[in-house]
Amino acid sequence: MGITSAWSVSAHDDDFISALGPRLLPLIGAEREQPFARERWERWRREPLPDFRTWWEHSGQARRSEADALESFLELTASGEHVQKLYDGLPPDDFSLLNGVWDRIADAEDIFLSVQSKEYALRSFFHAIGPARAILLPGWCGNFLLTSSQVRETLPAVEQALGFTAKERAQAEDQDWLDYGDGEESVLDGPLRMWRQAAADARGLCGVSVTIY
Repeated sequence: MGITSAWSVSAHDDDFISALGPRLLPLIGAEREQPFARERWERWRREPLPDFRTWWEHSGQARRSEADALESFLELTASGEHVQKLYDGLPPDDFSLLNGVWDRIADAEDIFLSVQSKEYALRSFFHAIGPARAILLPGWCGNFLLTSSQVRETLPAVEQALGFTAKERAQAEDQDWLDYGDGEESVLDGPLRMWRQAAADARGLCGVSVTIY
């Protein structure tokens, strides 16, 4: 897979969230309403995938259902064409995620950013936590825009989704296939940190999953 992807969750004040809303919220809505989007989500909910190390062992007609379920999940968790426009630049002013959102962040603590080569960070995250937890997260497939009040309102559900016992954490880590360098934050840690931090600071959150190239 010749792509490099990024999934970011960044904190901003409510004025910025309000200004970004007309640009981003329609794109997230368009992703949710795409043909087959809900069908793919429901299929994953009904048929959670097995250990990722078995995914490519499908052969013969007897495994066709498993192969189809995998393909559906891969499509669900890839960067969508609509939110992608926020990275590529929106006419008429060429506003982009890079110059309009990321470049405005002065403190490294105000963003969780996972950049992955040949993979989608959101895909590993969703598989690791499973559909029963993922459905508790707001927005659509890692894309969301929340005011400070919405961050506070959604924090209990996010804590439920991303709070693990020691055994659950070990199981999730076993199904998160991303490689982390020294000091790099795990997809299992970064989003919850951002929610708690934004709630404490009365700030909003912007989440986007995009292909960089």
